[in-house]
Amino acid sequence: MTQDYQNQKPVVLDVLAAHQAMPGNLLPILHGIQDNLGYIPADAVADIAAALNLSRAEVHGVISFYHYFRTTPPGKHVVRICRAESCQAMNGRTLEKHATQMLGIDFHETTADERFSLEAVYCLGNCACSPAITIDGDIYGRVTPEKFDQLIAACKGAQ
Repeated sequence: MTQDYQNQKPVVLDVLAAHQAMPGNLLPILHGIQDNLGYIPADAVADIAAALNLSRAEVHGVISFYHYFRTTPPGKHVVRICRAESCQAMNGRTLEKHATQMLGIDFHETTADERFSLEAVYCLGNCACSPAITIDGDIYGRVTPEKFDQLIAACKGAQ
């Protein structure tokens, strides 16, 4: 068990206790842990599996299947780019390519300075303003490469 996980374990145990009796509780537990810690620590898999009478492989399989779940700490700012059809039809691929080049990372990665994590999502419900992104949960529409650069610069300035 890592030193970080020793500090995080009470959070994991609290989430487990709050959801353990709930039917279909694995996803709510994973969401609860990630909502509280920003990611699901690898050491938590054994505790989750034991509490739910599942194998570690079953828990890991669910974590790795859903792109939303992180197994590493996120950057200070989490950028999510919508990859749904509406955003793709409005030059979303151009925005994706620009974002990965500008940040120097691919989806599901974090910049070396730990400032930005880049994630893909498959609908933000902002289709009328495609392409759309979120930064730290705030939604932005009609995002061009130039607007993306401005939003990232604003995040850097806020640090």
